[in-house]
Amino acid sequence: MRSGSRALACALISILVSSFHFRSEAQNSKTDGKVTTKTAGHAEIKDSEMRPQIERYTVDRGSLTRAFPVPMSPSRRERFKQFYSEWLASLARLDFERMSEDGQIDYILFKNHLEYELRQLNIQAGQLDEIQALIPFAKTIIDLEETRRRMEPIDSARVAVTLTDLRKVVDERRRAVEAGLRSEGQANSTNDVEPLKIKKTLANRGVTAVNNLRTILRNWYTFYDGYDPLFTWWNEEPYKSLDQSLTGYASFLTEKVVGIRTESSGPSATPANRNLGGGGGQSSAGTAGFQRSTSTMARPGDTSDIVGDPIGRDALISELKSEMIPYTPEEIIAIGEKEMAWCENEMKKASRELGYGDDWHKALEFVKTQYVKPGEQPEMIRGLALEAIKFVEDKDLVTVPQLAKDTWRMEMMTPERQLVSPFFLGGETILVSFPTNTMAHEQKMMSMRGNNIHFARATVFHELIPGHHLQGFMAARNKPYRAIFGTPFWTEGNALYWELLFWDLNFAKSPENKIGMLFWRMHRCARIIFSLSFHLEKMTPQECIDLLVNKVGHERDNATAEVRRSLDGSYGPLYQIAYLIGGLQQYALHKEMVASGKMTNRAFNDALLMENRIPIEMIRASLTNQKLTRDFSTNWKFYGTP
Repeated sequence: MRSGSRALACALISILVSSFHFRSEAQNSKTDGKVTTKTAGHAEIKDSEMRPQIERYTVDRGSLTRAFPVPMSPSRRERFKQFYSEWLASLARLDFERMSEDGQIDYILFKNHLEYELRQLNIQAGQLDEIQALIPFAKTIIDLEETRRRMEPIDSARVAVTLTDLRKVVDERRRAVEAGLRSEGQANSTNDVEPLKIKKTLANRGVTAVNNLRTILRNWYTFYDGYDPLFTWWNEEPYKSLDQSLTGYASFLTEKVVGIRTESSGPSATPANRNLGGGGGQSSAGTAGFQRSTSTMARPGDTSDIVGDPIGRDALISELKSEMIPYTPEEIIAIGEKEMAWCENEMKKASRELGYGDDWHKALEFVKTQYVKPGEQPEMIRGLALEAIKFVEDKDLVTVPQLAKDTWRMEMMTPERQLVSPFFLGGETILVSFPTNTMAHEQKMMSMRGNNIHFARATVFHELIPGHHLQGFMAARNKPYRAIFGTPFWTEGNALYWELLFWDLNFAKSPENKIGMLFWRMHRCARIIFSLSFHLEKMTPQECIDLLVNKVGHERDNATAEVRRSLDGSYGPLYQIAYLIGGLQQYALHKEMVASGKMTNRAFNDALLMENRIPIEMIRASLTNQKLTRDFSTNWKFYGTP
C-alpha cells in the first residue's frame, strides 16, 4: 500500500473509532430508574417511528410554502390552517403506547409544534387586523399576485383601472394619517378625509407591510412586463405611479410617524431571519405573518431606528408554551431579577479582591482597560479557544471529535455589522468584533473596552468549543430530522450552561476573570428583564439601553447595538431570554443527573448533544425514563418558585 493511501486509511479508522467512542458514551437506556450505557456496537439503535412522518411533513410544508409565498395572504393562512389540522388529525390516529421512547418524544414534539403553528396563525391574523386601517389596499395587491400564480387569464385594460384606483387609495390613506398627526382640536384644512391616528409601533409594522406589498406588486408586474406587449401598453404608467405612491407612503410613515430618517426609498434588500405563517423553522409572533424589511441603516450614536414591535402577553404565553417553559412572563422576569442580585453580590466579592471595595462598577471599568493592541485580537482569540478545548478534555467533560477541533475558523466582523452585533458571534466560524481604522475614536475605544481580554475569555468557548461550534457539529450528525423543533433554549441555553459549569469548575483564575464571566451573566439577566418588559409594553427601547448601561456596565454604543439587535425583528421574542433560562434548565438537569451519581459529566454532556436542538424538558424525559402520554403538558418547574 502506498504511504498516501496508508495515511488515508489510518485517518478513516481514527474517525470511525472516535465516532464509536462518542456513541458508546452518549447512547443511554434507562432500567429501573437508573441510567446505563448502551454500546452502539452491541445493540441496534432503531430510528424513531415518527421520523418518516416528520421528514414527510417537512418537505410537504416546504412545497406549500413555495406555492403560497405571500405571508400576508388570507388564503395562505387558510391553506396552512388546513395543513396543520390534517397533520394533527393524523397524529391522533397513531398508536402512541406502542412507540419507543424516541418515538413518543418525537410525537409530543410534533404535536406541540403543530398546535403552536395553529395558534400563530390566529395571532398573526390579529396583528394584521391592527394595521388594516393603514393598508386597506393590501387585499387587492395580494389578489393580483395570487391570480397570476393560479395562471388565470389577465384583462390588461381592466387591470390598468385597478392600479389607478389603488394609487388613489394609497394617497387617501396618507392624507388620513397626515390629518391624524395634527394636534387635537385643530381643524382639518383638507376636510376631505377622516383623520387616522396610529401608534408608533403599529406604524412601524405598517411600514414593513407596505414594503412587502411593494415587493409583491413588483413580482407580479415583472412577470408580464415585456412578455405581454398589450399588458405593458396599458399598465406601465399606472404601475409606476402606484409604486411611487407606495414608496412615498412608506417613507412618510417611517419619517413622520415612526420618527426614523430613511437612507433611501424602498424596502431593504436584506429581510429579517424569520418567515412566518408556515415558513421554514419555528415561527414567531413578532412580525404579524409577513417578512420584516427595513429601509433604514444604523448610525453610531443614533437610537432613533430602534422601535420594535411588542407582541403582548397572550403571544408571549403562546411562545412560552411552545418552548415548554411552565412559567408566566412575570415569573421569568422575577428569575432574571433574582439571578441579577446573585451576580451583583459576586461582583462585589471580586471587586474587593481588586481593592475597589463594594464599588464593582469601578472594578469593571478597570477590567475594561485590559484589552490587547490593535492587530493582536485574532491571536488572543485563538489562544482562548485552545485553552477552552484543553479545559474540557482535561476534566473529561465532553467528547470533542478531532474533526470538530480541526474545522473551526475565524473571520473579522465589519464595522457596519458591529453596530448591530458589538460582540463575538460564533459557530463553525467565530466572527471577531474589534475596531478598524475607519471607526471614530470613541467607537474604537468602546469596541476595545467591550471586547477586552477578560470579557473575551468568558465568551470564546461559548461560541466555539464546547459551545456553538460543537453543538452544530453534533446536531448535523445526530437526529437531524428534529431540526424543525429547534429552540434557542437548547442552542443558546447550552452555550450559557457551559458558562455556569465553567464557573463552578473554577475556570476563572483571577478576580478579573470572574468579573468578565459575571459581566456576561448579568448581561443575560438584563436581556430577560428588558426583552420581556418591552413585549409587555412596560419598557421603551431607550429604557432598555439605560438598563444595560446602568445596571450591567455596558458601553453606551454597545448597549444600543444590543437593544437594536434584540428588537429589530430578526430574532424571536423569546430569543434573548433563552440564553439564561435555557442555561438554567440544563444546569438544573445536570444537578439532577450528575450530582446524584446517575451519570458522569461526560455522559451527560454527550447526551445533551445527541438529542439535537429540542426543548430541554423532552431531553429530561429521555434521561429520566419519564412515563409519557400523548396529551403531555409541560410541568417541569426547573427553577422552583421565583
